[in-house]
Amino acid sequence: MNNLTLIIPAKNEEISLPKVLEEIKKYKCKKIIILSKKDKKTFYSISNFKCKIIEQKKNGYGDAIIEGINNVKTKYLCIFNADGSFNPKYLNKMLKNAKNSYDFIFASRYTIGGGSEDDTILTYIGNKIFTFLGNFLFKLNISDILFTYILGNSKKFKKLNLINRDFKICIEIPIKIKIKKFSYKCIPSKERSRFGGKKKVNEFIDGFKILYSMIKFFIRNNEL
Repeated sequence: MNNLTLIIPAKNEEISLPKVLEEIKKYKCKKIIILSKKDKKTFYSISNFKCKIIEQKKNGYGDAIIEGINNVKTKYLCIFNADGSFNPKYLNKMLKNAKNSYDFIFASRYTIGGGSEDDTILTYIGNKIFTFLGNFLFKLNISDILFTYILGNSKKFKKLNLINRDFKICIEIPIKIKIKKFSYKCIPSKERSRFGGKKKVNEFIDGFKILYSMIKFFIRNNEL
């Protein structure tokens, strides 16, 4: 795994992030934490761990991911959340698939064999709707469009030229992968309950933003 970097966006994760870093210590890959300068609690909570910390210049989950991608130097990278919901046991399988024949690997809660300990009825229904729209409007073949447990070729990640600085980045990634005709595959993954802290997503507000962004992508793509 020396050719893999985990990019870990973190915000107010002083409870969860130390547990996540302890869990992934055995994985011989590089780790980049993207952290706000103001988030002193999280910063001090991981002071005993060996990882690169990047000070986030702006705000937002998407912005942190973009900062991480721009600082990766290994052949592969994987977006890996700081809250403990992503199980690292899938990393080997994801990396193996990427090395064999795919540019991007999506971990999916809704492929046979997957699941979630964190879903609510609202998030489950919302994801099903957005996944259907993504597959219908952009001819995607994906089962979990809102899950950002994604591993891929670093150069091709950078070629996506991601711009969304918030949670809308979750749909921007698969849509741009499709537009640029990169190869991808979904594998089953079970999402765990968070180690601590609260969800950073507001189901209604962020859901509306994601829907609006998806429509904009569709209109723009059909104008090209």
